[in-house]
Amino acid sequence: MVILQLSLPTPVNPQTNGAITGLTSTCQKRLSKFHSTLPPRLLITNSHESQYPFSLFHPANEGVAAIVFGDGSESRLYPLTKRRSAGAIPIAANYRLVDAVVSNCINSNINKIYALTQCNSASLNSHLSKAYSGLGLGKEGLVEVIAAYQSTEYEGWFQGAADAVRRCLWVMEEYPVSEFLILPGHHLYKMDYQKIIEAHRNSKADITIAALGASRDQDPGFGFLTVNSENQVLEFRLKSESKPISFVSEETSRKCNDIANCYSSMGIYLINKDTIVKLLREHFPKANDFASEVIPGAISIGMKVQGFIFNEYWEDMRSIEAFYQTNMESTKKANMAFNFFDIESPMYTLPRCLPSTLITDAVITDSVIGGGCILNRCKIKGTVVGMRAKIREGAVIEDSVIMGSDVYQMEDIQCGMNKNGIDIPIGIGEDTQIRKAIVDKNARIGRNVLIINKDNVQEGNNEANGFIISGGIVVVLRSAVVPDGTIV
Repeated sequence: MVILQLSLPTPVNPQTNGAITGLTSTCQKRLSKFHSTLPPRLLITNSHESQYPFSLFHPANEGVAAIVFGDGSESRLYPLTKRRSAGAIPIAANYRLVDAVVSNCINSNINKIYALTQCNSASLNSHLSKAYSGLGLGKEGLVEVIAAYQSTEYEGWFQGAADAVRRCLWVMEEYPVSEFLILPGHHLYKMDYQKIIEAHRNSKADITIAALGASRDQDPGFGFLTVNSENQVLEFRLKSESKPISFVSEETSRKCNDIANCYSSMGIYLINKDTIVKLLREHFPKANDFASEVIPGAISIGMKVQGFIFNEYWEDMRSIEAFYQTNMESTKKANMAFNFFDIESPMYTLPRCLPSTLITDAVITDSVIGGGCILNRCKIKGTVVGMRAKIREGAVIEDSVIMGSDVYQMEDIQCGMNKNGIDIPIGIGEDTQIRKAIVDKNARIGRNVLIINKDNVQEGNNEANGFIISGGIVVVLRSAVVPDGTIV
């Protein structure tokens, strides 16, 4: 099986004659008619000055605004996060990790999305501003990037997710929403957020925490909650062995006849607007983190906290191995854990104007190929090949992730130099073999290179020479130069 991924602004439903899924023909005409007159709906805010999107009217009904965090744990996905935040990491040839979360919002009819960014955020800010500024989120829809800032009131940078939300409430309070949906921006899953919103409102909760229904081998790090038969949170603890914080009194807990269940938090919180303002500004004005401070604090003062159990696929990209495995699963049509090709719940990303992939006498099996690649007399098996990748004659790529390139280059002008002074262009050189590896963007790999982990090393750091090994997977750094004949 070979999957060629073209660079499109959104997946297209053939029944709508090329229309963006979910838009009627009338809406398309209106969007087209007013496209040149409507102001841009996305701003990048990095100061304490008011830079609200232009708006004449607020929506009649209050809704939900999403707050997306693009920064994950840099250490977990390093060196992929050396020059970018976790949400900006490319995945499945044509996408970024943050696209999954933003697409969930769009598919759930949440059209107010705030992205709070800080660490290595240039790539993420650029992607969000280009990808979602004109996607048709409706008259009052917006995707607003709020970069970390310092001011007379707040001298340091964001100290955590809760601190970031507190500092940016003055921006997000501009629109009359009833709840804020707080989302990590580097997780991969599909969720209809309307379901958690419905459960939250029906239960009249102050806070609802999304939790995993299935057990996991590793702790996601967002805490554990114990719920009763009505999904009311009885206890919350940050780690499985830590002392729980009870929602109910000890006496009431002993008398409770409900069967309690323990679940892992996904780090997704739906919080009433009034509640989050009181928690962050009044009750816990110094709190920096939701999982370790705000959520336990809310329980301790008697707020109603509910759990929402999620039983479908969810990957938090907790390691290089998890990221690698997720990409490998995208090449398996029969057992695809996350469906990138779902018409009912499409993935959105940046529209690109790339030429079709050029394949010359190449043998490609069970692979995903991004747009604008040049594949010349090579063999590719079980591999994700990103946009603008150039793989030259005689190369053999197996079970790998090739992220591609940001640019095309004229090889006789733009080149890197190896230690012997020989020009090495961007891409994979002739007769090179790569197996079970991740090659980051713009890497220059020479001729007759073997990247096969020949000594079966599980962990190794060789950044000085352009690569590391994590969990037995070789990771070639972004823009690294690997000389001809190198054996890894």
